[in-house]
Amino acid sequence: MADQIELASPPFDSVSSVRFSPTNPTHLLASSWDTVAWNLVCETAGTVRFYDVAANEQKAKFDHRAAVLACCFSDANHAYSGGLDTSVRELDLQTEKINHLGQHSDAISSMNFSRDQSERYSPPDSPVCTDNTSSHDLPERVYNMDLVNHILVVAMASRLFHIYDIRKMDSPAQIRESMLKFMTRALACMPDGQGYATGSVEGRIAVEYFDPSPQAQEKKYAFKCHRQTIDDVDHVWPVNSLAFHPVYNTFASAGSDGTVSIWDHKSKKRLRQYPKYNAPVPSIAFNCDGTKLAVGVSYTWEEGEEGAKTAERPAIFVKNVGDEVKPKGWTGS
Repeated sequence: MADQIELASPPFDSVSSVRFSPTNPTHLLASSWDTVAWNLVCETAGTVRFYDVAANEQKAKFDHRAAVLACCFSDANHAYSGGLDTSVRELDLQTEKINHLGQHSDAISSMNFSRDQSERYSPPDSPVCTDNTSSHDLPERVYNMDLVNHILVVAMASRLFHIYDIRKMDSPAQIRESMLKFMTRALACMPDGQGYATGSVEGRIAVEYFDPSPQAQEKKYAFKCHRQTIDDVDHVWPVNSLAFHPVYNTFASAGSDGTVSIWDHKSKKRLRQYPKYNAPVPSIAFNCDGTKLAVGVSYTWEEGEEGAKTAERPAIFVKNVGDEVKPKGWTGS
């Protein structure tokens, strides 16, 4: 496709997360379930790779002792990572040095950074062992979370959602049950701070709003997606990742069907579906100025080890986006 590039030096194993820098539109992080050599023996491990997508080059690589499930930037030169080895790491993107900040008692499934503080969550019995970090018990396993302004949304098992003001983390500001009947796989907050979207393993997306008033809650809705009828059989794929455009407040969804679609949640319409990739899409991200969309493409283990035997090497594509992400009748307001 002429509108995208494929990054050189992709991960060797499944992509878990792609995240653009909040300030540099060409800097990208990618975490993965890589296999690397420790003491000349190949073991399951993980990496975080740091790319300059404009130059199409890998600028740094950070090896971990287990699969990396989450990563995020803190500023232009630093990032965080975490995963199955339960360690929270700070990554210096210039020197490639790793600083171990602390340990959880279970895997780290999701990470977000705020200029005021960084938030790190795992299952409910796993405080981070550092003096400058507070821990907060949760009633269920954490599947995903996202942050906009001072609002943190945490998606958990049993279709439970906690919504926090990160300046007052002693208790959630709101507790909600998911609109979707099946497990939450994806979560993203609207850049305008009005609400969030969630995706489930059963090919559905829900759009919700923070304002608890009846008028605002009447606007929430859910819809089917990432589905196809093949030979009169309905096929349904998980929604793996959601990403809002930083300017237009439209959003992209990515699924295990290998497709990425752009949605205008206000008009309740799909604006575009990009050509299908040859493998599932576990993670997507817009850059800070909304000109590019990173697309991680890799096996997602839904078919177990048998499927892994024939899976192709992962790839990361960076798409140039245009008016297809702009709502109809956009006036700049």
